[in-house]
Amino acid sequence: MRIGQQDCQNLHRGLSLEWLETNGLGGLSSGTVAGANTRRYHAILLTAPHTESNRYVLVNHVEEWLQIGGEEYSLSTNVYPGAVHPEGYRHCCSFSSTPWPTWLFRYQSTICRREIIPIYGRDLVILRWTLMEAPIQTATLRVRPMLTGRDYHALHHENGQLSDAFLMPSAGQVVWQPYVGLPPVYSFHTGTYRHAPDWYRHVQFPLEQERGLEYEEDWWSPGEFLFELSVREEYTLALTCAPLNALDVTALISSERARRMQLQETAPATDSLVETCRLASESFLVQRGTRQTVIAGYPWFTDWGRDTFISLPGLCLVTGRYETAWRIIESFAGHVSEGMIPNRFPDSESDPEYNTIDASLWFIYAVDRYLAYSNDLPRVQSVAWPAIKQILDRYREGTRYDIHMDIDGLITGGTPGTQLTWMDAKVGDWVITPRHGKPVEVQALWMRALDIGRRLATRFQEPTYARRCHEDRARARESFRTRFWYEGGQYLYDTIDGPAGSDTSIRPNQIYAISLCDDLVTRDQATRVLQIVTEHLLTPVGLRTLSPSDANYCSRYEGSAMERDRAYHQGTVWPFLFGPFITSWMKTFGSTPENHKVARSFLNGLEEHVEEGCIGQISEIFDGDAPHHPRGCPAQAWSIAEPLRAMVEDLGASIPRFDTESRQT
Repeated sequence: MRIGQQDCQNLHRGLSLEWLETNGLGGLSSGTVAGANTRRYHAILLTAPHTESNRYVLVNHVEEWLQIGGEEYSLSTNVYPGAVHPEGYRHCCSFSSTPWPTWLFRYQSTICRREIIPIYGRDLVILRWTLMEAPIQTATLRVRPMLTGRDYHALHHENGQLSDAFLMPSAGQVVWQPYVGLPPVYSFHTGTYRHAPDWYRHVQFPLEQERGLEYEEDWWSPGEFLFELSVREEYTLALTCAPLNALDVTALISSERARRMQLQETAPATDSLVETCRLASESFLVQRGTRQTVIAGYPWFTDWGRDTFISLPGLCLVTGRYETAWRIIESFAGHVSEGMIPNRFPDSESDPEYNTIDASLWFIYAVDRYLAYSNDLPRVQSVAWPAIKQILDRYREGTRYDIHMDIDGLITGGTPGTQLTWMDAKVGDWVITPRHGKPVEVQALWMRALDIGRRLATRFQEPTYARRCHEDRARARESFRTRFWYEGGQYLYDTIDGPAGSDTSIRPNQIYAISLCDDLVTRDQATRVLQIVTEHLLTPVGLRTLSPSDANYCSRYEGSAMERDRAYHQGTVWPFLFGPFITSWMKTFGSTPENHKVARSFLNGLEEHVEEGCIGQISEIFDGDAPHHPRGCPAQAWSIAEPLRAMVEDLGASIPRFDTESRQT
């Protein structure tokens, strides 16, 4: 995507457009088109060390000034209390996100190109400057890196514990380690270095202020680099936390360019939104130590079991990444405990959290989809099948949080103070959307899982187990059809057998009864459910989590953390729900050209959104009321994955495959 001069020089517009680069290891580089950091998570070098789960912001920003013909102008922009300084955005004449974030700055007849080049698979970022045109043949560039060395959720303030020591082990290399116990920053440069420590105080992060959080920090700058630029020559500064004696920057850039061009030169998808989602899908696939996983969202989420397995078909299967899909399944299968997969792997080194009723059932669903795409029966039988049986058996018998199969064959669960479904917002002991009892989507997942258990047991020649799964499913199906239809509203209860009885709230969870199973509702009932969902919940950017006619509806996701958590599932729009909605639509109304056209039109708002916010990505959530301002994480895995899956599987969109590896048996 290319941003023109008018938008680049509009401060509000430039600050609202973000760019994101991920390295496949959990680290990232991100910022705004205007150049100023507006989040605590914006950084040049944000790393996730392989030996631990934490992430650290090591290099927050760089300040750059170009001196030419006796005059100096800045390429940088920062927000301070009551001021924007410097105002480099005023000289920016274009920004492009391809092949990596690239800016052009013009000052009178001088044009300078600035690039940020993160290297995939490494905690390493290269900054490159090129004097494209100038009235004279040389110019001087001054560059000051801004360091903190902090946890990526925290903020940094001037203190006496920081060390301003540095090393220059060889020409063209400088090393800083502001804090003992945190990774050093290694820099490789083609200029000269002058050590001159200084503090840059009271940097403001407007988006943190908007979220009701602390929004000011201090940056430490160790010194400055000087580059004597010649026209059309390239000058670089590489930043990494990896101890290296030397670095071939030219070879790294060439290799990274080739990798990106290979991804983009593959025959593009015929649908532009499919192509955008296809390219964005790589961002969320991460190697964390020995574990292949999915980062739920950038910049602040880690790997969540539920998000991982809802996202897996869209991120990995429709794109042809079968081996990656398997490594994810294998990683989580090794953490099954009491019939549950982890809900979350925390940032810290603490144990995985298992507070989820549905993630284990989504795991079974994802294994089945993997098998359908890959035909990888041997590995499924040896690794995934024992985990699936453990999940099914423990859900029958009972596991954590009073999760168990009730006498009617349906799954129930919930204890005071817990939040077990995907509607999991909680403030202190206040569970905002508890949904204790029998949530509708959990029943659909349970019956889908039992059907998968029956089919796999049959293939693996375990007829007794297959028969048990068949019988349990038949009982659960009969109970569902008898008990979940709300005749007074002509739609499905959201939850039954909860502390307050049956919940008649109009929520999107009922669409899973259509998308996951073919026999839980009649066609007339499915039609009525979709009509209700369309009338009350459908927006141009996703489905609301609660009808605006409900007294508990929250129209905007804003304010303090408590106010935002209260709105999170009480009307806020989630784009990932387009996936099951479109699947349900096509199953109910049929695969005709007209229905394809209607279903694809639901996604038009997302097609516009990928050119706003975080460029090429889809936000986690949006306000319930128009104009549906994007909120939450600016890049969310299942927001990309589920629309992509639906466009390929349900609407028949063509998509080039990254990797067509298939294990035939």
